[in-house]
Amino acid sequence: MSTYISVTLQRRIRQQFCNRCAYCQSYEALMAVTFEIEHIIPQSAGGETVLENLCLACPPCNRSKANRHTALDPETGETVRFFHPQHDRWIDHFEWNQIFTELIPRTSIGKITIAALQMNRPQLVKARELWVKVDRHP
Repeated sequence: MSTYISVTLQRRIRQQFCNRCAYCQSYEALMAVTFEIEHIIPQSAGGETVLENLCLACPPCNRSKANRHTALDPETGETVRFFHPQHDRWIDHFEWNQIFTELIPRTSIGKITIAALQMNRPQLVKARELWVKVDRHP
């Protein structure tokens, strides 16, 4: 379902997230794709088209997330919500490995989000290696 999001609101979201994916923290300028305004709580789950429920996401994270906002933790069997970029602090749920190429979860929310959105997919880890070398990441 496509919902109109005003240009003013789109600009505000891009500015708030500094043209970075709210999830994997990739810069839009370093990826060969245009980032998308994403509903954090999907519309299909009652999420509204308001600033508090929107973020900037790279297409791979957005496609991996799809219309979900929770996932089952395979270790505990519990349903865990995904990281919410408007309500949660990124640093509370994620950290970088020593060479800044892979995300390490700090919480169950971080663990589930990393897995569900494939935030350490091999192609992105390789890209991060290059970005670190040219001082563009993290």
